Amino acid sequence: MKRVATRIVERKRQGNRCVVVVSAMGDTTDELIDLTKQIVSGTPPIREMDMLLSTGEQVSSALLSMAISELGEKTVAYTGWQAGIRTESLHGKARITSIEPKRLLKALSEEQIVIIAGFQGLTEDGEITTLGRGGSDTTAVAIASAIKADICEIYTDVDGIYSTDPRIVKVARKLKEISYDEMLELANLGAAVLHPRAVECAKHNKVNLVVRSSFTQNEGTQVKEEAFMEQGVVVSGIAYDKNVARISILGVPERPGQLATVFSALANEKIDVDIIVQSGVVQGQAEFSFSLSSADLDRAVAVIESTHSIVGFRELTSENNLVKVSIVGAGMVSTPGVAAKMFTTISNLGISINMVSTSEIKTSCVIDGSRLNEVIQALHTAYGLDADSTVFVGGKAERR
Repeated sequence: MKRVATRIVERKRQGNRCVVVVSAMGDTTDELIDLTKQIVSGTPPIREMDMLLSTGEQVSSALLSMAISELGEKTVAYTGWQAGIRTESLHGKARITSIEPKRLLKALSEEQIVIIAGFQGLTEDGEITTLGRGGSDTTAVAIASAIKADICEIYTDVDGIYSTDPRIVKVARKLKEISYDEMLELANLGAAVLHPRAVECAKHNKVNLVVRSSFTQNEGTQVKEEAFMEQGVVVSGIAYDKNVARISILGVPERPGQLATVFSALANEKIDVDIIVQSGVVQGQAEFSFSLSSADLDRAVAVIESTHSIVGFRELTSENNLVKVSIVGAGMVSTPGVAAKMFTTISNLGISINMVSTSEIKTSCVIDGSRLNEVIQALHTAYGLDADSTVFVGGKAERR
């Protein structure tokens, strides 16, 4: 906390006006959740959970403000609602609807360093809400947009965005910059450095976003509208999601509205579905499969079984312990053979591909989860992303 305070004060004394958004310290949120388990036998009331979990960030903001004061700078700590953050009425994963920055701008005009508790806001009815996973990042980007900040720096435990998880691939490369669209795809596909909602907000409001390390002064990665594309590099990064399951519905009688019935029922239960694959019709019956989060598997199976009397399917099967591996790159749209290289690389390892999904700048494969690291390492090398790899530009080999 004191090191963070020192870094903020240094930025202030360089002539910057600073607004700081904080998250809860260490395992505070998990500890608060554990407390509820000692009190509640079932599922705790979601409103009261928001009341409880929002306190973690308030502790951080107050302590950081005190630490900055100790260094001789004027500072003030605000909760999310004191900072003017208004949200929709959805406990646990609310979205920010507006920010009234008058109080923040006034404090900045008085040369105060403003500390804001992230991850929280207030509804129009005066109810405390939390923003869900990545809520503090989203708060920071939204605040930056509201006060028209020159830059929004996200400080984390890595010093930027890497071509893939450096814990798996030791020669992963740190990217100097990446486009909003590429970063949004990577975030949605499992890269945990930034939350998709934070990237969406930055893209929509043209926020100058930089990801940096909390522990070093190293230059970070800039997330921007158009990123420099290095020659010979078509794929910018590789992401993965370990929490993937698949459901297959077999022997579905061919008649209009079958898919609508199943997926409407899932949507009504707030179950997100990812890749959907339908096979051809054989003897008047079809089969289709879809992927979803492992955490939703049991609920989804129960929901689909409840539609059996309407849909009339023959069999319902499911499998867990799958992973989704994805390649992302703005250059993929104009480069043939990128997906083919992915399929070939995976098949050369003797691994079957269960499902495939593509867009202009990404290709995803669902595979068995037991050999994830091996697949990522092979793909990273195949696309020339290793930090010391060789790429061919204009017929000449260039060493990176």
